Amino acid sequence: MTGLLGASEIREIAGRLGVVPTKKLGQNFVVDANTCRRIVKSADVTDTDIALEIGPGLGSLTLALLETAASVVVIEIDARLATELPLTAERHGFNPELLTVITQDALTVNELPMSPTVLVANLPYNISVPVLLNFLAKFPTLRAGVVMVQSEVADRLAAKPNTKSYGSPSVKANWWADMSLAGTVGRTIFWPIPNVDSALVKFVRHPTPGDEALRKATFAIIEAAFAQRRKMLRGALSELFGSSAAASEIMVRAGIDPTLRGEALELAQFIAIANAAQSA
Repeated sequence: MTGLLGASEIREIAGRLGVVPTKKLGQNFVVDANTCRRIVKSADVTDTDIALEIGPGLGSLTLALLETAASVVVIEIDARLATELPLTAERHGFNPELLTVITQDALTVNELPMSPTVLVANLPYNISVPVLLNFLAKFPTLRAGVVMVQSEVADRLAAKPNTKSYGSPSVKANWWADMSLAGTVGRTIFWPIPNVDSALVKFVRHPTPGDEALRKATFAIIEAAFAQRRKMLRGALSELFGSSAAASEIMVRAGIDPTLRGEALELAQFIAIANAAQSA
């Protein structure tokens, strides 16, 4: 098995490139090869997959993907890191032609040169939810994946109704995929060591429950419901639907108790409200 990056080589590459990890870009580089292989294994990556990685940094996880996937596409905002990645792959015995590097902000990516099938990424903490939701929306060929995120974010993405962590990200992510926790990650596998805990979230795509118009309508209701999560839904949705009475009427038509709070509803019930509102 080809060797992966270790802590000393990662620091050497960073020093040579003049890269100082920044909080602004959420740069905490993974320095443990076993963790990288564990993440790839958790994502069920096979030799037929086109793997997509967001924010590869110095290439720790990238090399682990190249060990298993047919090819790898990475999106890296830092041009210095993007230029070095193929050279690092080649030094470790991988064919750099199997690695496609896109130097771009992940939040602005709307198309890719090929159709990725699995997403594996150590996502920057400050943009992890919008990046994940955007890529699920824009790239339907992604069948599954594992992302490493801050533990609190992981809990929110995988949360179920009537739990403390359940909120807008939980419901929205479920539009595209089933989300589940896939383990925790120790702080010491990163350089620099972050002051937050990390966890793995696994997703498996399922058919979406409706078209784009229904998604937008449903997401507007989800956002309103959780913007004022302590309010009963008839109050939280009153501005969206014109009044508390109108919100109550729509919810009754959808078969949902207007005195419930958003945290009590699963995706299907939010969709029922959207459908009831459209037929009003």
